[in-house]
Amino acid sequence: MVPLPSVRFLMLSYLLLICVLRQAFASDKSSIYEILHEHALPKGLLPKGVKEFDIDSEGRFWVHLDQACSAKFESELHYDRNVSGTLSYGQIGALTGISAQDLFLWFPVKGIRVDIPSSGLIYFDVGVVKKQFSLSLFETPPDCMAVRSEEAHDFHDDKFMAEALLKSQSGGLQYKTDQENFARDVV
Repeated sequence: MVPLPSVRFLMLSYLLLICVLRQAFASDKSSIYEILHEHALPKGLLPKGVKEFDIDSEGRFWVHLDQACSAKFESELHYDRNVSGTLSYGQIGALTGISAQDLFLWFPVKGIRVDIPSSGLIYFDVGVVKKQFSLSLFETPPDCMAVRSEEAHDFHDDKFMAEALLKSQSGGLQYKTDQENFARDVV
């Protein structure tokens, strides 16, 4: 039979180990804002109040907001309830759930990149174009205003119109390239 002091020591050691492991796992799961900062990205890319998120070992992440909302920078950004992408140092790729307004139309943001932090510039890939902003605009998480249901409907109509416009422009460019190649082949 094991003496009573040894059992107490083992129990105390076991409890201490559980507390240490719990603390270690809790510190691994820091806030999404800290994770952005660790990847040389500004904390203000996501609005205030993100409580639920996950990120895997390959950098794929998702963020859940309580509701869809919009934030104002130089232009307006719309955040869907769910935002996801792939995080790597200085950039986010395969981004979904964020759209930027330009010329009264909404364009889906497909990626975000900071080339050189000292340049003070951040680039948003919205398909055909890359929008350039001052990095200082995104230093702190913005307040995000809830989007009413009728505004969300208008937003999605604009977004689909913008996506169609982007596709038609890229299709037109492909057509022009095909015609130029055809002309070279004929000559």
